[in-house]
Amino acid sequence: MDRRKFLAGSALAASAAATRHAYAAAGDTKRRVGLIGCGWYGKCDLLQLLNIEPVEVVSLCDVDSNMLNEAADLFATRQVSKQRPRTYGQYTEMLAEKDLDIVLVATPDHWHALPMIAAVQSGADVYVQKPTGVDVLESKAMLDAARANDRVVQVGTQRRSTPHLIEAKQRVVDAGLLGDVAHAEVCCYYHMRARKNPPDTAPPEYLDYETWTGPAPMRPYNELVHPRSWRAFMEYGNGIVGDMCVHMLDMVRWQLGLGWPKRISSSGGIYVDHDSKANISDTQSARYEFDELDINWMHRSWGNAPDPEWPWAGIIYGDRGTLKLDVHKYEFTPRGGGQKLTGEKLIETDKYPTDIADQKDWRLELHVASAIRGHMRDFLDAIDQRSKPIADIEQGHISSASCIMANVSMELGRSLEFDPTTHTIVGDDEATSKLKRPYRKPYVHPSQA
Repeated sequence: MDRRKFLAGSALAASAAATRHAYAAAGDTKRRVGLIGCGWYGKCDLLQLLNIEPVEVVSLCDVDSNMLNEAADLFATRQVSKQRPRTYGQYTEMLAEKDLDIVLVATPDHWHALPMIAAVQSGADVYVQKPTGVDVLESKAMLDAARANDRVVQVGTQRRSTPHLIEAKQRVVDAGLLGDVAHAEVCCYYHMRARKNPPDTAPPEYLDYETWTGPAPMRPYNELVHPRSWRAFMEYGNGIVGDMCVHMLDMVRWQLGLGWPKRISSSGGIYVDHDSKANISDTQSARYEFDELDINWMHRSWGNAPDPEWPWAGIIYGDRGTLKLDVHKYEFTPRGGGQKLTGEKLIETDKYPTDIADQKDWRLELHVASAIRGHMRDFLDAIDQRSKPIADIEQGHISSASCIMANVSMELGRSLEFDPTTHTIVGDDEATSKLKRPYRKPYVHPSQA
């Protein structure tokens, strides 16, 4: 951002802070929260935030009016004030109120960047779902906006706040039990790729499909597009590598203290399922080369997992032992024998009984609930201390951009040497041009704003 944009953002932040100061002076000391994207994980994230602190849910935004009203009714019953949040169909109108301390962004991936940037410019701290953006320079613009406006931004890579994975890091990695580490593997063998081939139809009346599409290319509407199965299309995300690898790659980077990979290569495509409307790969491998070690990724949305006990996981190999990690458990096996170390997911339904109903009503993943709570607590602590949270936007940018570049490598059929200082691919203008997707008019890519 140039100086003029920085000053404009700072002025907006100052105005928003003054507005919120007025609420505090009137005796309203609760953090004021807004949610953009009221679907599955938007509700799950905000419900867990309410579980750890009595925030006031002031505003909700969604382009699906049914989903929006459902969420408004839900949060009216769950927050202490019992007030029904204000509802908006456009996030710009919600943020124009300038009365929010925190904004949660839980939209489809192609709508992460613009609302997050607008939210920090309005003066709010932000919790944004992973991946940060759908292209590398979009993601970089999010990092720049957070820093220019001095806002705390937590990315929803909550493996960093998963209790049993924190234990594994402390008990195994930090304790040096792995010895020298020179290789790791991350994988996903879930059959999660959409297999349907539904007809194209007119969008439902309750969905503003024009706004839902936003900066992405306009596709004909069909039932896969909304909700959730939009992940079947590259126009809205980055396939399984952007959805699932980002979690496991980020987890291993955090465990081992890794930064940017110096080289990325990937291959794959649609090898098995040629009949569905989905255009994301059903088979893909990727290699992330760091100075210290290599991390290999593999996904298949067909066939059996090599190890059915670890279908979505990270495995770290040391010369003194092997550490396996996933969302349910960890297992350290010393090389040459010795005592295994294990740990399991933390389920806290006795302490948070609403988790049981939320699992039934809103598809809350019980094994992830404690991780979301920990991630939210870390976020709130960082806000109070004006510090970087555990999944700071810069860490989210590194993991997200690395996964995005795997798709660029797969498309071009060659490895990419990335320069994080210039955000270019060394000696490869064609690959560098693919670090930014074209935006549909009238939307403007944030790297150009």
